[in-house]
Amino acid sequence: MTAEPSASEVAPGPRTRSERTADSRLLILEAAVACLVAEGAAGASTLAVQARAGVSRGRLLHHFPSRAELLVAAARHLSTTQLDEVRRRSAALMADEPTGSERIDRAIDLMWATFQEPPFWAAMELWTAARTDPALRAALRSEERRLRAAIAAVADGIWGPQIAGAPLYDELCELLFTSMRGVALVYAFEDRPAATDPHLALWKRLAARMLTVDSQG
Repeated sequence: MTAEPSASEVAPGPRTRSERTADSRLLILEAAVACLVAEGAAGASTLAVQARAGVSRGRLLHHFPSRAELLVAAARHLSTTQLDEVRRRSAALMADEPTGSERIDRAIDLMWATFQEPPFWAAMELWTAARTDPALRAALRSEERRLRAAIAAVADGIWGPQIAGAPLYDELCELLFTSMRGVALVYAFEDRPAATDPHLALWKRLAARMLTVDSQG
């Protein structure tokens, strides 16, 4: 008697049109991200992305009629993936439920680490290119608003409800975000470990004071 094949042994059926469309879109987005991170905005032309993705010109234009739409979608894809990763890292980092200054220090270390990773540099490339590209600037403006809201939601989870409820919490987050962004730009040409940056200690002291947390706590 022949055994029935298990579910894992049954050959998958043909993919639907929507599945093929989703696959090709993802291929294009990942190719655009790779071009943006490796070559900068100038090197992320539609032709370069098309070649890296291995799709036809018509397929690329079907998904992204303009270069601005393509680059902003690539940045969105990259940032969404990165925010999901930060949530996972935060959950592991805060698994023992630290409180007080210990939680603040860990949160700031995690925040700072994200400014050394591909999404940040991709964003910098896009912002610089947007200065002289009106179409990209217009497409990027609304995306930035959405992204800042998503970042704020992730930050709230990193800090935890007790700290996020502090009176100066929103002001602190804005200050940390803008300060870290400015300091991180130095690492475009500085070859030194970001984890030893002297601003880290400053940010931690400032956060402890603004959040009225005992620095010994």
